[in-house]
Amino acid sequence: MADLVSRRDWNARAPRGDYTQLDSTRGVKVHYTGGRVDPGIVGDHNGCVSLVQSIQRGHMDGNGWMDIGYSFVACPHRKVFVGRGLHHLPAANGAGLNVGHYAVLGLVGNAGLVQPPDGMLHGILDAIDHVRERGDAGKEIKGHRDGYATDCPGEALYAWVRRGAPRPGGGGTTPPETPPFPGRLLKYPPIMRGEDVRTWQAQMRTRGWELEADGAYGPGSRDVCRRFQRQQRVQADGIVGPTTWRLSWEAPMP
Repeated sequence: MADLVSRRDWNARAPRGDYTQLDSTRGVKVHYTGGRVDPGIVGDHNGCVSLVQSIQRGHMDGNGWMDIGYSFVACPHRKVFVGRGLHHLPAANGAGLNVGHYAVLGLVGNAGLVQPPDGMLHGILDAIDHVRERGDAGKEIKGHRDGYATDCPGEALYAWVRRGAPRPGGGGTTPPETPPFPGRLLKYPPIMRGEDVRTWQAQMRTRGWELEADGAYGPGSRDVCRRFQRQQRVQADGIVGPTTWRLSWEAPMP
C-alpha cells in the first residue's frame, strides 16, 4: 500500500466552502496533468509536492474551484496525496460526471514525463483500493476521456487502463504490450533526458544490448540505436522514432 500524504503534509490550502457529499460511485476515473511534467520529479519527491501545490493553485485561482479537483494524486514514489478525499465530490471529471466516479491523478503529462513509472501505477491502484475499501467506490476503472471530450489521461495511462490497469510485476507469461510512442524523437546531440528515454534504454537492455538505463540519450544510446536499426534493416540514423520504438518491443529476439 502506498504512503498517504495528508493535506497537512503537502501544505494544502483550505477549501473555500463545504464539499458536496459523495455517498458511493461506480468507480474511478484516471487523469493526467495535460501539461509538461518535469522528469526530475522521479528523483526528487519535493518536486512532486510542489507540483501538487501548483495544481491546487491552478484549480482554485485559475478555474475558480473551491479546491483541487482530484480526489487523490499518485506520484512516482508510490505516494498518494489526499486531494478532496473520501466521500467528497470531485470536480475534475467534467460537469455532470463527477458524481459517478472518484478522480485519481497520475503525475504524468503530455510532455516531459509521459510514461508512468511503476511506482506511480502502484500508487494509482493503491488509491483505487483505498476508495473501494473506505469510500464505497465500485469496480469501474475508466479514463477521463471515457464519456468526456479530452485527451486525458494521455496515451500511456489510457493504454494501461484499457489493458485492465494491471499491477506492475504481476507475473504471467504474456509479454508486455508495446508502450505508446512518447511523441518526440529521441536523438543526440544534444543529450535528451526523460522517462521515455529510460523506458527505451531498459527495453534495449532486455534485448541484450549493453546500455545503461540512465534516462539520458547520448552517444552510447545513439550507437546502440544505429546498430539495432541495421539489424532490423531500417534506416540507421540513430534516432528513435515511431518505427524504431515499435521494433524495440515487437521485433523477434535474435
